[in-house]
Amino acid sequence: MKFNLTAKDPLSKARAGEITTAHGTIQTPIFMPVGTAGTVKAVHQHELENDIKAQIILGNTYHLYLRPGLDTLEKAGGLHKFNGWDGPILTDSGGYQVYSLTEVRKIKEEGVTFRSHIDGSKHLFTPENVMDTQRTIGADIIMAFDECTPYPCEYHYARRSIEMTHRWLKRCCERFDHKAPKYGYDQTLFPIVQGSVYKDLRVKSAETIASFEREGNAIGGLSVGEPAEEMYAMTEIVCDILPEQKPRYLMGVGTPVNILENIALGIDMFDCVMPTRNARNGMLFTKDGIINIKNEKWKNDFSPIEANSDLLADKAYTKAYLRHLIHSGEMLGAQIATLHNLHFYLWLVGEARNKIIAGEFYSWKNAMVNRLSQRL
Repeated sequence: MKFNLTAKDPLSKARAGEITTAHGTIQTPIFMPVGTAGTVKAVHQHELENDIKAQIILGNTYHLYLRPGLDTLEKAGGLHKFNGWDGPILTDSGGYQVYSLTEVRKIKEEGVTFRSHIDGSKHLFTPENVMDTQRTIGADIIMAFDECTPYPCEYHYARRSIEMTHRWLKRCCERFDHKAPKYGYDQTLFPIVQGSVYKDLRVKSAETIASFEREGNAIGGLSVGEPAEEMYAMTEIVCDILPEQKPRYLMGVGTPVNILENIALGIDMFDCVMPTRNARNGMLFTKDGIINIKNEKWKNDFSPIEANSDLLADKAYTKAYLRHLIHSGEMLGAQIATLHNLHFYLWLVGEARNKIIAGEFYSWKNAMVNRLSQRL
């Protein structure tokens, strides 16, 4: 993997770049649609490529490990061959599931034991076998195994957690560096900065992660319930430490406003289930604010979902029709709303990139943040 920094905004820390992987080039800043079980829900692969213009998608190690399972993925030739997506793929490590499956997991130095949410069977994730699992899945970018602490989190627990995460990272790197990829192309390992909302822990973790000198770095443990101001403060601290010439990935973030504010702090890569999950519940993100399409006010609104959109779905369907579909529980409603939201997110980061290159990002971002926060 290679990263070229191509432009910087003069009034913020925003930057534009290009990440080159075995499956294609990614222009940053970038938003990555989440394909938890090998699919971005309600979206065909050709729509991802041609309508949404996604440049990279995510897969979830925990879910893919359980179903369809590593044997099937390996026989298929990896996730790219299995799901028919030819572009870059990033897989998370399962560390977030360590955080979210609090009732069915046990964390210790060896790794994490957990029970499957599908059939209750018992499993063990270690730094070593998570590296092997992601090698088998075949992602272009794979994540180190870490513990994502909750919010709020007691200081001493957060400190012990990052120390274990750093020990796990050493084991991840050793395993990754001694195992070859399975499908004939290079893969890249990103470590993850943790530390909850404690400045000294974030500094320590960022310095430790940077010392491993991997090709890119991630920031985890944010967007887990903390106030946005805390997220931005921790992001700024970490971005000031992580190497400038390597991509920075803020995991699980977030709203359109969150994305713009974090781009201004120096983040290059984002992912979040919000545009897809909220779409299925009738929430649409637009250039002028947020629409709850279930509201009565849209019942007889026969205007396009969003004016001046180049997305086919926005031209073909009205707000009134989409409201009808969502209220009726029709699958097409979820599909149209998902296409719209993902297209908007990709438009947003693409426009941010254009403004960075033009030297106009900071004023544009401030104006957009005011618009995007409105409820229509």
